[in-house]
Amino acid sequence: MGKRLTENLSSLYVGAANKLKPKHARRKIVAYVESYDDISFWRTLLSEYENDSRYFEVMLPSRTSLAKGKKTVLMNQLGNQLGENMIACVDSDYDYLLQGCTNTSRYMLKCPYVMQTYAYAIENYHCYAEGLHDVCVMATLNDHKLVDFPEFMKQYSQIAYPLFIWSIWFYRHHILSEFSLMDFCSYVKLDHVNTYHPEWSLEAMERKVKRKLRDLEHKHRNAIPEIESMKTELKELGVHPNNTYMFIQGHHIMDNVVLKILAPLCVILRRERENEIRDLAEHDIQFQNELTCYQRSQSGVDQVIRKHTYYKDSPFYDRIRRRIATFLEHMER
Repeated sequence: MGKRLTENLSSLYVGAANKLKPKHARRKIVAYVESYDDISFWRTLLSEYENDSRYFEVMLPSRTSLAKGKKTVLMNQLGNQLGENMIACVDSDYDYLLQGCTNTSRYMLKCPYVMQTYAYAIENYHCYAEGLHDVCVMATLNDHKLVDFPEFMKQYSQIAYPLFIWSIWFYRHHILSEFSLMDFCSYVKLDHVNTYHPEWSLEAMERKVKRKLRDLEHKHRNAIPEIESMKTELKELGVHPNNTYMFIQGHHIMDNVVLKILAPLCVILRRERENEIRDLAEHDIQFQNELTCYQRSQSGVDQVIRKHTYYKDSPFYDRIRRRIATFLEHMER
């Protein structure tokens, strides 16, 4: 029964079902995603391409189990069934930058029915620097700009960049026992962030990164020419010293970098607004009523950052748009 249901979910089945609909009915394209958190991102994006002739249905990869994840979407269950009526929408992780060095990377690059984020993951879009001030405003209802997020994330990226190139090198050569993704992330996390002096945490991170770079360059002297060549290659893929944070593990950037500064910053902004209410209130009752109203209107920053869409101006988001447009143009020929 499970096998029959899986076969019924193939692209050919969806295409046949589309043909049975009335002549002017909209065509359904199933879009499979990795997890619950991905549904909103891809639904928002794919809805831009819905019209009178087509629509998308975004869902998890299995209706017969709770199996999720990239391998489930691409290789294990659905890989051979993707087609014009069924696509996969996945995080790129390192696979985009590995450029065919693994089976998954080769499949993602060659299959016309796979849409990928190009940035490491959806979380990187939620941490898009140009939208972080708006996240603060949405969470605190206070538009006071205390931190220049684009500049902060630019400096963070510049510090992480040389070690990031080494991380890609180790993955391309399948030497993960010496320098894994977890190892890399341990060097580019922020500790003890001071909201009024966020540069202090960057300086501390830079010291850790430089020590590790010296160690790697000493142990792998022969790899240095290849490292330099990779910088040119990755630049053509969109990776620059100023935007490296978009290609580092998304959960790490969210939890160990961005929220490390956003969370305490939002506390400061809320206190600032509450003090303003206290100063302007004419009596205690008015103060309590206004304070209650303000507190009820707030949102948790950890929730806001995962729901906002201020990343739509990102060049990588535009690259996904172009990829979807190309797929639809090919399908309609």
